[in-house]
Amino acid sequence: MSVFLLIGLNVILPVFILIGAGVFLHRKFKFDMNTLSKLNTFFLMPAVSFVNIYQNNVGGKTLLHILGFLILQCVCLMSLSAIISKAAKFESSLASTFKNSIVLNNSGNFGLPVSQLVFQHSPLGASIQIVVMIFQNLLTYTYGLFNSVSVDHSGFKAIKQFLKNPVIYAFLLGLILHTCDIKIPGFLWTPIKNSSNAFLAIALITLGAQSAYIKLRRFSLPLILSLIGRLILSPSIALLIIFLLKLDGTTAQALFIASSFPTSRNSALFALEYDNHPEYAAQVVLMSTLFSMITVTTVVFLSTIIF
Repeated sequence: MSVFLLIGLNVILPVFILIGAGVFLHRKFKFDMNTLSKLNTFFLMPAVSFVNIYQNNVGGKTLLHILGFLILQCVCLMSLSAIISKAAKFESSLASTFKNSIVLNNSGNFGLPVSQLVFQHSPLGASIQIVVMIFQNLLTYTYGLFNSVSVDHSGFKAIKQFLKNPVIYAFLLGLILHTCDIKIPGFLWTPIKNSSNAFLAIALITLGAQSAYIKLRRFSLPLILSLIGRLILSPSIALLIIFLLKLDGTTAQALFIASSFPTSRNSALFALEYDNHPEYAAQVVLMSTLFSMITVTTVVFLSTIIF
């Protein structure tokens, strides 16, 4: 019960305070959503991507230890979401957002605090979550982004549109500088770091603004399937893979917990930027975050029993 309350107070409540601020401010001042989308996608997202990979302190040995799990889980979720969207006969833009809602999870501002809380006495657990976050960043700005832009562009045009996004280059630049151990001068690092720090607040306020006029009279089929896929099927698949790979101890716990996090807010930002059912995307992020109070706490509890 104490873990449930701590997660609610230290993770969920701060997130919803910022989302609530976005709802209030948009209703009062009527934000330009296109401007907010561009600010997030073309300025703040690249800053976060660059900082995350540049500051990565996880060694290659740890990465190789969990890479098999992450790849298997990723392939399973991609395949499952594609099968469900085809079976439900979702049109292309809805299918794009649906697949992102299941494959992409909030491993950053949600996952890191939860992992730090659960593994406060185990550095390995927190380190694994950092690896997962970096993997999710790469997945977000490759699969997630390409999945979004490919709705209105096919073949070469989709690749061309994908390559226009500065996040990819920010990620690669951060990786190169980190690998070569190149120190960034303070006059450059300070604005980059400040921009990265601003992303969380602006992204959640944008999500709140997206949600300001949402009328959730009923749970639609896509919303229900997204919630089931992200909060129930994802950790279930993760557990099977953990058993298959014969992982145990802190590693198994950390990966099991990391698989249960709610839908990434980036899926809603991509949906807004490329007009792929942004209202539905915002609903999935909000409702999965809300229900994760129960599901994540349950997974944390089960991980202590099983492993």
